[in-house]
Amino acid sequence: MAEQSTQSIVVRAPATDVMTVIADFAAYPQWVQAAKTVEVLESGPDGRARRVRFVIDATVLADDYVLDYAWDDDRQVSWTLVSSRIMKRQDGSYTLRETDGGTEVTYRLTVDTAIPMLGMLKRRAEKVVLDTALRELKKRVEG
Repeated sequence: MAEQSTQSIVVRAPATDVMTVIADFAAYPQWVQAAKTVEVLESGPDGRARRVRFVIDATVLADDYVLDYAWDDDRQVSWTLVSSRIMKRQDGSYTLRETDGGTEVTYRLTVDTAIPMLGMLKRRAEKVVLDTALRELKKRVEG
């Protein structure tokens, strides 16, 4: 059974700047260490990506997967898994909330792998994914 992991970070920038970086999939290989290829397969009527293919190669895992995205203005983006070699499920979201110091970014992620994993190892891997994603996003936005 998949469990949701959640983590937040404050980025010193307006929410629109943060969402611009999140939505720029073509640039992911420049700042997301594990992303080797990121390709927008389909765009929605608003011009934002609706379906995106990722090829990732992290130290402990490599995959080629496709996600479908849903955008809620500049405040939230969520996604669901379409296909993957090693995941049965991936649901996630970034939610942005303006604060006095910038924007609080909350990352929620639920992953279920096709390969059985011990709960402790899975939770540790999810924590690393969330930590890394938020740190890389903060660094990219704050420049």
